[in-house]
Amino acid sequence: MPEAIQFTVNGTPRVVEAHPMARLLDVIREQLALTGTKEGCGEGECGACGVLVNGELVNSCLVPVLQVAGADVQTIEGVATGDQLHRVQQAFLEAGGAQCGICTPGMIMASIALLRRGDCDEQQIRDGLSGNLCRCTGYTRILAAVRRAMELA
Repeated sequence: MPEAIQFTVNGTPRVVEAHPMARLLDVIREQLALTGTKEGCGEGECGACGVLVNGELVNSCLVPVLQVAGADVQTIEGVATGDQLHRVQQAFLEAGGAQCGICTPGMIMASIALLRRGDCDEQQIRDGLSGNLCRCTGYTRILAAVRRAMELA
């Protein structure tokens, strides 16, 4: 049976009526109409559905919505501040790190989580993005975007 589940999304307290085992991804996209978070594989393999829960990167296709009760969830829609892009978003634009757009929100969320730990070397960037798949760019521009975001700090 559906139940009321309360959590914060992009700084706004929200209450949703959902089955406790409903995927966070579906609740975000269907009930909250935040469609920036994408579904790629539905199995936690591609990273397209990446969001931050209490500051930690998760694949929202694997997280039951009940698990985020009382938590702070940040989606791609909550990254920019008004008209000011987040430095990672700006870097992806400057470096051409986005192609078709399916993986981009998850890549940006993974990059934000990675850069919150501080500056990274090339291997740390590769490791930090290893849970995200892109079939368009060949990763060169994505890696350049993360390096650029470190410069913008």
